[in-house]
Amino acid sequence: MVRRTKEEAAETRNSILDAAERIFFEKGVSRTTLADIAQEAGVTRGAIYWHFANKGDLFTAMFDRSLLPLDELVAASQEVREPDPLGRMRDIFIWCMRNIALDERRRRVFDILFLKCEFVEDMGPVRVRHQTNMREGIEKIERGLCNAVAKGQLPALLDTRHATTILHALFTGVLYDSLMSPESIDLEKDAERIIDSFFDVLRYSPSVLRQG
Repeated sequence: MVRRTKEEAAETRNSILDAAERIFFEKGVSRTTLADIAQEAGVTRGAIYWHFANKGDLFTAMFDRSLLPLDELVAASQEVREPDPLGRMRDIFIWCMRNIALDERRRRVFDILFLKCEFVEDMGPVRVRHQTNMREGIEKIERGLCNAVAKGQLPALLDTRHATTILHALFTGVLYDSLMSPESIDLEKDAERIIDSFFDVLRYSPSVLRQG
């Protein structure tokens, strides 16, 4: 009985997340209420509050659910014994691009995050959370680049902080453009070429080397 109750609770939680994803995508986050989500999910607002503290908490859970674990690839890019840290970073970026192109749910969630979310009022804590995730992600990219420099895969004089800023901006810019104008970029077909172009800048451009 207890196991069944837990299964039912998990089913209800997932149905709420499914409903939130549909309504956020259709109406945008700021125009969506918990009542809208409850109606779409066929539950009461009380059921939503049983699982989520507020709309921001619900949004964060929806976003987290859409991401497959990348811990092993990320860790490998920073592992000092990894012989090909740049290759592991390349795998991460290509996986992300292709997954957003091929997985309808993940693409919808990123569309909500990039194009249909205003970080105001009750979404303030979500903004802070994503700022923290962004900082941590940037730090991981830089550690991976430092590892690639140590392995001789990138120039010894590479300004890793500057290179990280460029790499992060280029990557998020491509994702944004692919969501705003899907016909302009074929992420499934061109992911490898796009990422290799990014890394070629780090390998060959004198502007990414330390100055002075």
